[in-house]
Amino acid sequence: MRLLADPLRARIVSLLASEALCTCHLVEETGAKQTNISNHLRALREAGLVDTEPCGRFTYYRLRPEALDGLAAQLTGLAEAARRANLEQRKRPCP
Repeated sequence: MRLLADPLRARIVSLLASEALCTCHLVEETGAKQTNISNHLRALREAGLVDTEPCGRFTYYRLRPEALDGLAAQLTGLAEAARRANLEQRKRPCP
């Protein structure tokens, strides 16, 4: 979740949800510098959110939907816990 808190990374993930893109496409779409895009893509790749596909001298990046499914399940679990706590009006007493 921390990775997606960065607005540029969230934008990259949003763009990759529609199609596989290379760094040059992401630079064009976001207006960010190539080195900045590359650093964000590396972080997303290391986290397992994107896969790479070499294509000549370019590398295309593709979003891994199963990684987002896991994240969505975690968020759903948090939302359910919050609903239960709210319904039960749970709050910790102050000392």
